[in-house]
Parts: sequence; structure tokens; C-alpha cells
Amino acid sequence: MAIYVWDYRREYEAERADILDAVDTVFRSGRLVLGESVRSFEEEFAGYHGMAHCVGVDNGTNAVKIALQALGVGPGDEVITVPNTAAPTVLAIDAVGATPVFVDVDPGTYLMDTGQVADAITPRTRCLLPVHLYGQCVDLAPLERLAARHGLRIVEDCAQAHGARRDGRLAGTVGDAAAFSFYPTKVLGAYGDAGAVLTSDDRTERNLRRLRYYGMEDRYYVVRTPGHNARLDEVHAEILRRKLRRLDDYIAARRAVARRYAEGLGDTELTLPQVAPGNEHVYYVYVVRHRERDEILRALRELDFHFNISYPWPVHTMTGFAHLGHATGDFPVTEAAADEIFSLPMYPSLPQDLQDRVITALRKILARG
Repeated sequence: MAIYVWDYRREYEAERADILDAVDTVFRSGRLVLGESVRSFEEEFAGYHGMAHCVGVDNGTNAVKIALQALGVGPGDEVITVPNTAAPTVLAIDAVGATPVFVDVDPGTYLMDTGQVADAITPRTRCLLPVHLYGQCVDLAPLERLAARHGLRIVEDCAQAHGARRDGRLAGTVGDAAAFSFYPTKVLGAYGDAGAVLTSDDRTERNLRRLRYYGMEDRYYVVRTPGHNARLDEVHAEILRRKLRRLDDYIAARRAVARRYAEGLGDTELTLPQVAPGNEHVYYVYVVRHRERDEILRALRELDFHFNISYPWPVHTMTGFAHLGHATGDFPVTEAAADEIFSLPMYPSLPQDLQDRVITALRKILARG
């Protein structure tokens, strides 16, 4: 029996009646775009976070892009982020005409090394874009101080950190805006692409709503450019409403899987995830590390185990970002991690017998030396 790093089918079977009822609710409502389900999900997601506003959009990439635009980030500006992230984080910066500026990551958590940010700030810096990676939060306190000192904005990339906390603060509640993805694999996932932006600033919220809807306030009348067609659709919104009620249960289940891995693999040569002080990890992915990563993955594939690498290519080494002028060696911590990390299966409905098979297989492979 094949084992995959993610599989939604068991969860779907358990929730099928509710998911199909959500679809039926929308189809019977008479409103398929920007209706009651989107409005309700926005209110409930904002409420979960204790934020004033949520604006639903069509995917996580546009969530980052529109958040930047709503805060006035554009051509000529610089945005500081990390090369150890999914490429869409950086693509969104590029899409608004700004220049991504990278700092390296912490070797233990793979999160932004905030101690490098001050030296990366220039007169063109407009925004700091920390990525809450793998399920835990960047320490935003030093970034808040830098932002206040230099007049910068903060956009949190929360695509991998729904429900995660640092020092009691939920991911997405600290910056000027926070971008979320609800891609199916996420801690809170839809059944296709979806996203949202949180903010507590009224002006930013108005900008977000215009930007996602062609730059319009009233139908057919554009009041701001650029505008986009970046609306969250009603079906995904209604499904996300139902799943939001189970978000804390999903997180608890992910943490249980993480504990089982830690118990079963803690005495091996694998480097297991490190939780930063003050963090409450939600384990979007369970990233481990070994110097013989590629050999381990080959052995696992022979057993029909299909794991993932998040991420095999640091963003600054990709040909699509060659215009930024970076070379291999510029961000050594990120590059070293990319050669050694891989992700174990992690999702709330992962059965214990499959977890045990993963642990047993890894222990046998590692024992071969």
C-alpha cells in the first residue's frame, strides 16, 4: 500500500455529508459569487483571530500580492523576506514591481533569522515579509521594533501557519496585513485554491476589497488601479466556514502525529523539527533532516513511500530569479538545508498504522548505515 506525504480522502469520507451540504447550500442560495458564504466566512475567520477585517481572495499568492498593493508597496520599493520559502511568496513581491531582498534563516527552525534584517534595510526598503514556515511563527518582536524605527510595513505570510501562536499571539495578528492560503494541503484547506488577507486597518481593508474586485467599489465603476479579479468563490467559502469550526481539532491531530514521530524517531540520526521558544507549532509539514537525504528517499520510494522536500531549490538559485543577481553561497544556511531536509507524511486523518509503517521503514533504512 502506497503512503503519500498528504492525502485528503479519509478526511473527506469523515466529513463528506457536511462538505456536500455546504455545496448544496451555495447552489440553492441563488448567489454564486460574493454572497452570504463569503461574507460569513470573512467575519468568522476575522473573529477567530480577533481581527477587524478579513478579505477573501482566490489564492494565497494573490493574498500576498494584494496585501502588498493595499499597503502601497510597488515599483522601486524593496521587500525583505527569505529564500527558504515557496516561490509564490517571492513571485508576489515581483508581481507588484518591488524587489525581493533576502536574509538567511535560522539553522534550527529554518525561519527568518531576524538578526540579519537590520543590515538588509536600505532607503528603498518599504516592507518586511516574514514567512511563518512549516507551522510555526517567526519572532515578530524585533521586526516590529525595526518597522517602527524605519517607518516600514509588515506583511505576514501565514500560508503554512493557520492557528499557530508565538508568545500567545496568533499568526496573522501582528503585522499591518497577513496573507493566508487555503490550498487543499493547508492546515485549513479548501477543495481547490482559495486565500484571504487579515487586517485591522479600515483603509487597508477598503483597498483590499477594491483590489480583489477590478478596482471597483460600485459595480462597473473602477475607482483604483491596478485592480484584479481575485474573488474568493462562494463554494470554497462555505466549505471553509464548516472546516474553520474544526480547525482546532485538525491542529490537535497534527500535534499527535508529531508526538508519535518524535517518540518513534527521536533516538535516530534524523534531525527532527525544533520548536522555537514561545512557539505553539501546528505542523503543517513535519520536516526532518539527514545528510544522506537523497539515498533515504530512494529507499523509501522502493517501498512505495512518496515523501516531499520543502523546498529542494532555494528561491535565489532559481533561473526565474536570476535577475536578482544572487549566486550559490549567498545564503548558506538555506542552501545546506535544501540539500538535507525532507517531509514525512502529515495530515490530521493519517492513521496510526501508517505512522508506524513510516517510523519502522525509516528506522530500518537508517540502521543500514
